[in-house]
Amino acid sequence: MTNSAEMHPDRIPGYDGGPFTHRPELLDESLFWLGHLHNCAQSEDAEELLLSADDEEAADLQRQLLEGDDWPVFTVPLVRDHRLYVVYRAFEEDEGIDYLLHHPDWDHAEHLAQDEGHFMGPALSWAELTAAADNGLPGGSTTDPHARLLLLLPAFGDDAVPDGAVDRLTAALRARTQVEAPTGSPPPCLRTRDRAVPCAGPQPSVATGSTTAACPSATPPTASPGLPHAWLV
Repeated sequence: MTNSAEMHPDRIPGYDGGPFTHRPELLDESLFWLGHLHNCAQSEDAEELLLSADDEEAADLQRQLLEGDDWPVFTVPLVRDHRLYVVYRAFEEDEGIDYLLHHPDWDHAEHLAQDEGHFMGPALSWAELTAAADNGLPGGSTTDPHARLLLLLPAFGDDAVPDGAVDRLTAALRARTQVEAPTGSPPPCLRTRDRAVPCAGPQPSVATGSTTAACPSATPPTASPGLPHAWLV
């Protein structure tokens, strides 16, 4: 049985920062999602679609989360007792959002991606993203597949966007925000100027185990401890 204290940790092994706070209520606020997804916008049209008239309010909330004394952490439980942590890193002058993978048997969490105005990976493939969103495991910040998909979406780094991805993301945006993507047009994070690609352009998938994540510190990244799909099935 998974320990709830581990799901909503006071500390994350190998990751400095905090104090951490559990804020699942934010996932019910459309302003939170507009700020969380802001860096996914790859064009002026996408940015306008995401923010529209709520840009100042969304920016204010995002600023509060990234400049506060506490660091909000959201948890997505995975199979075999793995878990993904989404950490709002509130270091002064080094703010950003970190995506971490951890297991209780590991000495330290692995950085999968970070979002701080620019993107660093290797990030998640579409299969990994949807597997985490859809597993329905209890104990995390939410079991809602739409919320999980959007929470992890900025860490999406797969240049292979399958059929159905646009419809899936459009449904999630409609369910959790007030964003209505134009019919037939890829929503933010699945498009750039000329073709459908992930938020930050092609990135290697963590499922291959062949690359390492870039960490927010100057410490060289380390190899991931046996990632290939072990936390998907």
